[in-house]
Amino acid sequence: MPVLDRFRLDGRTALVTGGTKGLGRAMAAALAEAGARVAVVSRHGDQVAAVAGELARSTGRQCQGYACDVTDEAQVTQLISQVLDDFGHLDILVNNAGINIRGPIDQLSLDQFLQVQATNVTGPWLMCRAVAPHMKERRYGRVINIGSTLSIIALADRTPYASSKGAILQMTRVLALEWAPYNITVNAMLPGPFATEMNLPLMNDPEAYQSFIAKIPLGRWGELEEIQGLVVFLASDASSFITGAAITIDGGWTVH
Repeated sequence: MPVLDRFRLDGRTALVTGGTKGLGRAMAAALAEAGARVAVVSRHGDQVAAVAGELARSTGRQCQGYACDVTDEAQVTQLISQVLDDFGHLDILVNNAGINIRGPIDQLSLDQFLQVQATNVTGPWLMCRAVAPHMKERRYGRVINIGSTLSIIALADRTPYASSKGAILQMTRVLALEWAPYNITVNAMLPGPFATEMNLPLMNDPEAYQSFIAKIPLGRWGELEEIQGLVVFLASDASSFITGAAITIDGGWTVH
């Protein structure tokens, strides 16, 4: 097979959580452009329907929106059942939904800490558990968990987020071992600072923004389209011998 054809996703079905904005939307668009049919998932039903429609029109691929709270076990189970009914099979899972609550530990509540863990850790765990029987039966799958540079390094005032993203890295490694016999690969993408809605508090703070720039050898934040090549690679047959990996996409930040 010609090498570029190994990056094509024709005939594949992908599901992207947190797919209505930021990195999630950019990744959903990339997967559709590469040939996949895409299930876009968000807690907000009106937004997800609109985004799925826009992606379908711009890419010419089947894209459908689904409202789901990934922290709710019953909703996740129903989501996967509905996606399989609508698309017939599911090949690619991108666990992107996430939140961030910043602050010193003594100024955060337990509820705030648990809220971040629920979305960032419990959600991906529930999604992975829900797709496992289907992918194992078909002996094929590509699972991509969105971690962070804070999966492997630390910043002050980030105990909820860094703890959750460290957990995502270990979850990725464990599932890579569990699912390797079924030809299911599980990898983590570790983005650095990107210009997303979640990072608006930092982008709007000149001092905080410059402190981040100083840590990045390429001297800038990432643009949304710069996440797209990596997700297509990990979702495709071009990455068939890669599993359990954690790939940074951070302008060189973690090289230090």
